[in-house]
This record gives sequence, C-alpha cells and structure tokens, in this order.
Amino acid sequence: MRYHLKTLVFGFGNIDRQDDGVAWHVLLTVMQRLGIDTARMEENEMPFLHGDYEFHFQLQLMPEFAEELGEFDRVVFIDAHTGNVPEDVHQEAVLPAYQSSPFTHHMTAATLLSLCQVINGKAPEAILVSVRGYEFEFTRTLSERTHMHADEAAQRIMNWLLPAPGSGG
Repeated sequence: MRYHLKTLVFGFGNIDRQDDGVAWHVLLTVMQRLGIDTARMEENEMPFLHGDYEFHFQLQLMPEFAEELGEFDRVVFIDAHTGNVPEDVHQEAVLPAYQSSPFTHHMTAATLLSLCQVINGKAPEAILVSVRGYEFEFTRTLSERTHMHADEAAQRIMNWLLPAPGSGG
C-alpha cells in the first residue's frame, strides 16, 4: 500500500489552442475527484498544493523543472497527442531516458526524468497519460471528441493515484 507519497500531477499544453489544452481539463477533473473546489481555478494559480499532492500546469516541459522533480515520489504527466499512438487515451510508464527531439522547444517526460536523475541521483516513479486531440483552434473549449476522452484520462489517473485495495498498485 502507498501512504504519504509526495505526488506531482503535471499537465502541459496550450490552454488557448482547444484540444492542445486537454491536460488543463483533465487536471481540474482529477483535482475535483480529490475534493478540491476548482470552480474559479485559473492556470496562473499553479502550482497548487493539497496534502501530499501538488498540481502544476505549464505550456511545455522545460529543463528547469528537473531539479524540482526530485522532491516527489511519483509524477503523473498529462498531455495531448495528435494520433501518433493508436489509443485515444494512452497511458505508459515513463523511465528516465534522454530522447532527442527535432524541435528545440520540445522536451519529453523521459528526458526531464533523466535530467532529474542526473541532478538529484534519483527520479520519481512516473506515468504519462495522453489524450487524443482533434481540433486546435483558438478557444479554451475542447472539441466534443476530446472532451469525451478527458474523463477517461482522469479516471485512469485516479486509478493510478489511489489503486483499489488488493490491486498491487
């Protein structure tokens, strides 16, 4: 069983570009399911602390976060994907590993964990939950298809955060 694990729930994406901001919506749903009132929550109120949980939302992952990650026992990364994986809601364990990117502004969760391990001598247990995005207009409202998948993503995260007794999680 897991007791008092310091946990970071880290959403990233562009909240103003429709489905690219799905992580914000999933993050709020997870917070609500943990009993946090998010009715007037704004992204500039991040980080937000609640017991053993800390919630962050950023435009993208950056190397500056690597040192701070070492303070946590586990991390959930939440992002949108554009169909580069077959599932509409994809969940995977993230292990520290340097991954090069053709985009200089893009850092993967695995690379961030790798930097964390180098800096801190350890890296937290981590998963990435990504949700299929379909529309990327200039709005904060999710497309209908992505909105349907956001709730499933939040439930997967809750299952990882609070595994059922006897599930071994």
